[in-house]
Amino acid sequence: MPLAKSRAVSLLGLSATQIEVEADIGGQLPNFVLVGLPDASLSEATARVRSAVTNSGLPWPARRITVNLSPASVPKQGSAFDLSIAMAVLAASGVSANFAPIAVSIAKTFHIGELTLDGSVRPVPGILPMVKAARDLGAQHIMVPYESLAEATLIQGIETIGVQNLRQALAWHSGAGEPQQLANLAAQTVDVRVAPDRHQLDIADVRGQDFAVNALVIAAAGGHHMLMVGSPGAGKTMLAERLPTLLPDLSIEAALESAAVASIAGRSVFGREGVGLDLRPKFEAPHHSASMSAIVGGGLKTPKPGAISLAHNGVLFLDEAPEFQTPVLDALRQPLESGEIRLHRSAGTAVFPARCQVIMAANPCPCGKAFSSAGCHCTAMARVRYSQKLSGPLLDRIDIRLVIQPVSALKMRLIEDTNDTLPMTSNQARLKVEQARARARVRLKSTPWLTNSQVSTQHLRRELKLSSSVTAPIDKSLNRGRISMRGYDRCLRLAWTLADLAGHDSPTIEDLEMALALRGDDSPLGGNS
Repeated sequence: MPLAKSRAVSLLGLSATQIEVEADIGGQLPNFVLVGLPDASLSEATARVRSAVTNSGLPWPARRITVNLSPASVPKQGSAFDLSIAMAVLAASGVSANFAPIAVSIAKTFHIGELTLDGSVRPVPGILPMVKAARDLGAQHIMVPYESLAEATLIQGIETIGVQNLRQALAWHSGAGEPQQLANLAAQTVDVRVAPDRHQLDIADVRGQDFAVNALVIAAAGGHHMLMVGSPGAGKTMLAERLPTLLPDLSIEAALESAAVASIAGRSVFGREGVGLDLRPKFEAPHHSASMSAIVGGGLKTPKPGAISLAHNGVLFLDEAPEFQTPVLDALRQPLESGEIRLHRSAGTAVFPARCQVIMAANPCPCGKAFSSAGCHCTAMARVRYSQKLSGPLLDRIDIRLVIQPVSALKMRLIEDTNDTLPMTSNQARLKVEQARARARVRLKSTPWLTNSQVSTQHLRRELKLSSSVTAPIDKSLNRGRISMRGYDRCLRLAWTLADLAGHDSPTIEDLEMALALRGDDSPLGGNS
């Protein structure tokens, strides 16, 4: 049969498009033409596919071969189309006299994988979102590289077939392969249990910073962003690194969304034991020399996810925040509000999720000694320039802003000598966080939001309206210009989190006062200890 089809998936961000791979065998001089808006790496598929087919011992038609990737208006890139192109060409050429049933099977199946010159099928990034897209498009079968079979099987509702080379792919479609080989492929299973958390960090390791630990629990309970300002060695990094230990496990849906971003970036989607879907929140801590593309995502043609998307449903920690490039920090403003990042490129607009908790740590001045007894040696102008690296609009989006004071030797000695009260562990804190989030879910059950930090302004003002006697502290701060209108709303969200932790039906005036204390004022590197 001179014309045959296969199917593949094209990704732009997490948005997927079904691609029909059409192969036509003409009567002209031998040639191999690939059309349908392929990029340079995809155009090279003609050489890879030809060598893979011939080196697999399969016949290559000595005629003109035209392969069209439809719809032609959708830009396509990468080597994930290799397997689908090869199967369409083989179906069009007919490798046996009775090839019609095989061509029908190939036309109904999605194929994903890169081909090597010897016919082996190699894994490609983005397997998880491509398999999910194929399932949502109504596909019943999808063929993937054998090495990616475990990842592909995390998506339920579609049969995944793992193949190591072209001959295995043809054998599955024909049903005439070696029984032992095909049985092994069909018997491949994946353990979808949650991998146990082997993380050794514990919030009990932080001593002498009780107020900061409580603030961290509040941030975890409500999903609030946080800024910590303090001298070097005060414990800012220790606190931030232990925030993920306070967060509950992700739901299956949220874990799959985070895993899809990790898959596009070429990272593992499995738990710490190497099996099962990872349900623990991610923790991303990029260096302050990171570029704009590394933080928010980007690329010349097809954008890739950045750290803020890789931390989706988890924590993005920006240590030494004022040392980051100012444009990089300011680029976080929009995703902190919307929970997603839109990257516009010539190929289209890629949308990545970016709903994470941003934790920033900063020194009070360039030398870091403003809070220490040694005294600060920075000039006034140097301190002003340093503080202004965190812009007002960015700080306005941070719910909790703390000054972390160093722990004195006397206080540490008193803590070590006192054995009456044991410090709160991460397991105990996580239980409090889970209980607070459960109360929030009951209150927000008819809304799309899961935590208090996500609640919209309209819902706060209409459905969760508080009396003026309760909001008096933040009303006074707003009138005096200490907080903006955005800061006012964020204090309300903080107050609801405090009420959930305390078991209150609604915030009290004490909750509003505590929210205002955690919020601090709107001065650069502002906050209260």
